[in-house]
Amino acid sequence: MASLSLKTKFFLHPNNTSIHFHPQNKLQSINFPKKVKLKIKVTCSAEDQQSQQRQKQKQQKRFKKKRSVSEGEKGVDPVGFLTKLNITHKPFAQFLRERHKALKDLQDEIFKRFLNLQEFSTGYQILGMHRHVEHRVDYMDWAPGARYCALVGDFNGWSPTENCAREGHFGHDDYGYWFIILEDKLREGEKPDELYFQQYNYVDDYDKGDSGVSIHEIFKKANDEYWEPGEDRFVNHRFELPAKLYEQLFGPNGPQTIEDLGEIPDAETRYKAWKEEHKDDPPSNLPPLDVIDKGKNYDIYSIESDPLWQEKFRSKEPPIPYWLEVRKGRKAWLKKYTPAIPHGSKYRVYFNTPDGPLERVPAWATYVQPDAEGKQAFAIHWEPPPECAYKWRNTHPKVPKSLRIYECHVGISGSEPKISSFNEFTEKVLPHVKESGYNAIQLIGVVEHKDYFTIGYKVTNLFAVSSRYGTPDDFKRLVDEAHGLGLLVFLDIVHSYSAADQMVGLSMFDGSNDCYFHSGKRGFHKYWGTRMFKYGDIDVLQFLLSNLNWWVEEYQIDGFQFHSLSSMMYTHNGFASFTGELDDYCNSVDKDALLYLILANEILHALHPNIVTIAEDSTYYPGLCEPTSQGGLGFDYFVNLSVSDMWQSFLENTPDREWSMTKIVSTLVSSGKYSDKMLVYAENHNQSISGGKSFAEILFGEITEHSPGSSDSFLRGCSLHKMIRLITFTIGGRAYLNFMGNEFGHPKRVEFPMPSNNFSFSLANRRWDLLANGGVYENLYSFDKELMKLDENERVLSRGLPNIHHE
Repeated sequence: MASLSLKTKFFLHPNNTSIHFHPQNKLQSINFPKKVKLKIKVTCSAEDQQSQQRQKQKQQKRFKKKRSVSEGEKGVDPVGFLTKLNITHKPFAQFLRERHKALKDLQDEIFKRFLNLQEFSTGYQILGMHRHVEHRVDYMDWAPGARYCALVGDFNGWSPTENCAREGHFGHDDYGYWFIILEDKLREGEKPDELYFQQYNYVDDYDKGDSGVSIHEIFKKANDEYWEPGEDRFVNHRFELPAKLYEQLFGPNGPQTIEDLGEIPDAETRYKAWKEEHKDDPPSNLPPLDVIDKGKNYDIYSIESDPLWQEKFRSKEPPIPYWLEVRKGRKAWLKKYTPAIPHGSKYRVYFNTPDGPLERVPAWATYVQPDAEGKQAFAIHWEPPPECAYKWRNTHPKVPKSLRIYECHVGISGSEPKISSFNEFTEKVLPHVKESGYNAIQLIGVVEHKDYFTIGYKVTNLFAVSSRYGTPDDFKRLVDEAHGLGLLVFLDIVHSYSAADQMVGLSMFDGSNDCYFHSGKRGFHKYWGTRMFKYGDIDVLQFLLSNLNWWVEEYQIDGFQFHSLSSMMYTHNGFASFTGELDDYCNSVDKDALLYLILANEILHALHPNIVTIAEDSTYYPGLCEPTSQGGLGFDYFVNLSVSDMWQSFLENTPDREWSMTKIVSTLVSSGKYSDKMLVYAENHNQSISGGKSFAEILFGEITEHSPGSSDSFLRGCSLHKMIRLITFTIGGRAYLNFMGNEFGHPKRVEFPMPSNNFSFSLANRRWDLLANGGVYENLYSFDKELMKLDENERVLSRGLPNIHHE
């Protein structure tokens, strides 16, 4: 039902995403049905018919404004979720309609260059470094501001001239994409391949493809087995037809001038002359084709053939297998060629720009060694031989109705004062997560980033796993083992900003300030010193959307949490006072960023139906988890950030006897309409890592290190620690999150090694040994396990919000 209300005022509660209506005057609301079906047979005069026709035209004119989509967009309503929630706010509805129109215009621009959105969002298939089947490696990158491009590395002595994009031959296209071919080097004493387009099988079994059959034998086999008698005439004599045509037009007996050539008869006349010339020809093995000519226009283009021959022709496979039989295996390739860029080689991309030459880590690099000891970062070519490459063993687990997420940071997951690896995490932490009763892990700081102490939020290379923890194959093993344990793997993805360091990230990538990012003030985060992406650029969109699909395709990731959406959705980066009115969500909004989020959710859910996307937005933007077809952004879950802030405020500022139960319940319940889309947590990594204290550190202080557990304040702290999790778990939405170690009350916060602490690792780890000692930590851990079992057995989360009868 569509509702028309007068003088209606509404606002968004800061801790509540639901929209409250407060009528200033008691005026009646008039409800109109969207569609009325009348099944009444009437007889009326011509005057009545004209009156009905005029009334129908008025109705069509009245609802024409509401129909803001074309006939090809059936089921799409840009303001659908506003209608569902009975929200009547003209400025915001107009903003949604304009945003939808901008989305269609953006898609039109995309389709001018790309076949479809799948091709658009899989740029990693051609961009970056790729092995080609014709004994070479292809490299492509986007740098519209550069004048010259080359690859430098230890494979060519860091020469800026040996492997370059040759202007006029390959060079770059009109969009600024540079293309470089690295030819494999022929070994001494070996002869080049007999075929120019000789293909090699690199990725299957080690020697699969070496048949030992020569090209001459393949051609003879194809002629004998594939072609019918007479069909191979123009294969064996392919110059016969053009030679005859050339002789007829330009030979010694042909016309010498245009005047001698005269007018060329039309197709119908030439066809009839040909039929008359060949009417006495003997039967042929060639396909029986004839032109239907019944005297109508364009009949000369209608072809009639034998149905039996047509069926035979359609059932015949193209002769591709004959060509593939000529492929050679990896052994033959290694025997004849040296790889143009060996596995493990270090390299960078070299640009000549208006401001001079510079070297950069390629934007699409999949393995990067960050800068260390003052040395510039470089990419590592990752192409292990097929017998060494990781082979997947497990499939994706099914997405459960309720998510119990264990948030992890690989680097601090060990007990020793060092950076832990992917392999150590796989061996020690994954079994603990499974035993604890969680069904998903969420990894932070996995994507390559600037400096270890930045946790992983100043991302520099979006397509590379951090080399601090291991190799790409090590990370694949981690994901594979998690799937084998029935755990989903989510990634905390940072597309809302990027590192501003020019030597390691995308900033000033091609020498210009506006390659991937906005220029001027808009290109810099006001408070964090990071760069802001130019979401309205087609090539930047392709880069970011391809990045999402890369993690799903290459590493089998099951979902993403989009970090800090408010910093990208608003030109003020989310640092502004919100009045609670919907006008806040129309003003100072980066519409391009919203279009990117809509495309990201649409493409991810279309290509990977079981993907899970989570929105982390402190402003609770309206329609976060509504379908994109109904004016929403398309996320599966949104994070209720206010819950942990509430608990933190209570613990630090309010005695527990004075805690407001009304505030606790209202904050946890948030919006009943979106309870099945809400993810809650008592504390995540922000409480422990971002310079603050963990709840256990606040509640227990130093008692946990010295007291045997008899202190009343200590017991009270344990009880509050359990109660906070119990209330959050049972009253919140369908998804619950816990940060690594907080389930057993980790006594210390997290502090990464940095200059302020003399690069100490003493607080950059987890005290797993406390669980083996028994006592309070084992008790808190057992309580958390029982909470997880409560959901597994009684479906506490999947049932949705409980009914609160009294507070």
